[in-house]
Amino acid sequence: MSAEEGKKAPDFTLQATGGRTVSLKAMKGKPFVLYFYPKADTPGCTKEACGFQEALPAFAGLGIEVIGVSPDTLPAIEKFAAKYNLTFPLASDPDNKAAAAYGVWVEKSMYGRKYMGIERSTFLIGKDGKVAKAWRGVKVPGHVEAVAEAAKAL
Repeated sequence: MSAEEGKKAPDFTLQATGGRTVSLKAMKGKPFVLYFYPKADTPGCTKEACGFQEALPAFAGLGIEVIGVSPDTLPAIEKFAAKYNLTFPLASDPDNKAAAAYGVWVEKSMYGRKYMGIERSTFLIGKDGKVAKAWRGVKVPGHVEAVAEAAKAL
């Protein structure tokens, strides 16, 4: 299963920073950004998270919330959020169930070694609970701006 544009977003319920729980059900009727990142406090993931944090006022102005998801444990994510003053929910998906549902838990390869990991991806979910836009294999520079641009069209 995976999240495809125009199709209903896969269900998820995850524990997030600040004692929050995030779920598709809780976001019903509200558009939101759901992005998956490989590991908290690594250079690319930090740049991406800080980019979304800086853009929060613009997203909020459009009535759109942002949720980040990684396989990290909640304590590691809390530390990451505190270090960079990230106020939006960062969720822990330790068993990769949400990542698998969205089709971002994939086989990767580094130095010839194959392993399973998160493909950096972002999904813009509309008020109707459907995937309005999906970005897979994201490169961080310019990505947050592209998501904000697409969000304006919702």
